[in-house]
Amino acid sequence: MKNTRREFIKRTGLAGLVLGTPGIRNTMDGMNTGNSLQKFSFLNPVDGDMLCSYDGLVTKSGLKTKVTILAPEGLDLSVNGTKADFQAGQYYAEVLLREYRNTIEMMDVSSGEKQSIVVFWLKNFMDKYRLSLDDNIWFLKDISNNAGVYRSIFENPYLGFLKQVHETYGTKIHLNIYYQTEGFNLSQLTDKYKGEWKDNAGWLRMSFHALQNDPDKPYIQAGYDVVKKDCELVTEQIRRFAGEQLMGPVTTLHWGEATVEGCRALRDSGYTALAGYFNVDHPEPVSYYLDDVQRRRVNSRFIWRDNREGIIFARMAIIINTLPLDQIVPYLDNLGVNSHKPAYADLMIHEQYFYPFYSAYQPDYREKVLTSVRWAVEKGYKPAFLSECIFS
Repeated sequence: MKNTRREFIKRTGLAGLVLGTPGIRNTMDGMNTGNSLQKFSFLNPVDGDMLCSYDGLVTKSGLKTKVTILAPEGLDLSVNGTKADFQAGQYYAEVLLREYRNTIEMMDVSSGEKQSIVVFWLKNFMDKYRLSLDDNIWFLKDISNNAGVYRSIFENPYLGFLKQVHETYGTKIHLNIYYQTEGFNLSQLTDKYKGEWKDNAGWLRMSFHALQNDPDKPYIQAGYDVVKKDCELVTEQIRRFAGEQLMGPVTTLHWGEATVEGCRALRDSGYTALAGYFNVDHPEPVSYYLDDVQRRRVNSRFIWRDNREGIIFARMAIIINTLPLDQIVPYLDNLGVNSHKPAYADLMIHEQYFYPFYSAYQPDYREKVLTSVRWAVEKGYKPAFLSECIFS
């Protein structure tokens, strides 16, 4: 695991995760579905938005939210059958979202022209968090090397620490793993602990990350078949040594960069939600195939669905290892969406910084993780896998 990865993470830590709503094009090109009419367009919400209680008022019937439309003055517009009011160059209407998936349709009553978007109401998204860890393989190599010694997978120091985090705070933990590293691949890992893996499936998840650590950005130009092959190598082995119970529809791809074909391969392998940094105005966006407009939408709202591809993109709240210990809480305190804390806090760190033999070892690794998790708990967040919050 070379220093190039460490330097990248360092460069993209604080500056790359700044909120960036300014500059979003009014038309949200590429996000609207239905008829692409020039004379009016949705400003908020836009196609693929995933809404929570921050976006309106929760009632017994659903989520009431305001729709904003850009259109010339003098039109007779309706939104889901309700007349839109015109003020300060924009049209407004209130709609009620009753289901997980909702269609919002605006119509020019005079001409009959229509345009629609699909948005989602996330009833279980608010005040949840998870701890996710990238670049995982060394702890599995250690378990393999000590299969004749360890009575439990949690005798591995790294996994043992994560279990302590769970036992202390109830934290749900997600591990994105490689297929291989020097002198080891997942096919060599014993399945003798499969029952123990399954017993801990209530708080522990594993998913595909990459074939291996090097080269950097392995999927930035990769086609469908390359990503599908590597993904299946990992998922097949997770099923074999741990069980289907530890798998789910969410992952983070190594370096977070991929072609649309590569992301389709992930989707077709069952990964319909992808986490990343979604840096704004940065040469390393870590945002898969998304364009600037889409990336800004994920950055500002922390969640967005590409309805054309059927893939959800979620922004991490923090990359813990990029910050000194004493800056973690101030950084998290300054996160927000429209003056609110993030609805869902995805706390992420990388495995390799745990180990004293690693060139970029962080002696305060444990305390950094505990500080981040304590922040979430003290702010009222409850543990939940991302998959438990974004699919219903």
